Amino acid sequence: MTRARLAAIGRAAAPLAVVAIAVGVLLRFPPESYTFYPACPIYRSLHVQCPGCGATRALAALLHGRVAEAMRLNMLTTMLTPFAAIYGAICYRRFLRREPLQVPRLPHSAVYITLALAAIFSIVRNLGHI
Repeated sequence: MTRARLAAIGRAAAPLAVVAIAVGVLLRFPPESYTFYPACPIYRSLHVQCPGCGATRALAALLHGRVAEAMRLNMLTTMLTPFAAIYGAICYRRFLRREPLQVPRLPHSAVYITLALAAIFSIVRNLGHI
């Protein structure tokens, strides 16, 4: 095999290896049992859950096939995971084709709606904690 061919294979395999390592870490080291996962500074300071609180535990639950638990831990992350996976696949395809990676250009209304939904999600999930 030529050096260029090996480089192309390595380039194509690198993103998949990073994802595989992340998945392996989540499967082998559950977030509820290990303390090396980052703690949420908002929760630590204010004792309220931000939109991302529980996302790592929700992803770990999804990897173990426990969808109901993932929804309980972080419904927003659980529901957005398929969209993130599709977007990741699209970016990977562009990466393989050596096309420029572009940040999606969303209409301002979509950004505002997303921020509003995240804020509403945060308020609703914290109603029981207040």
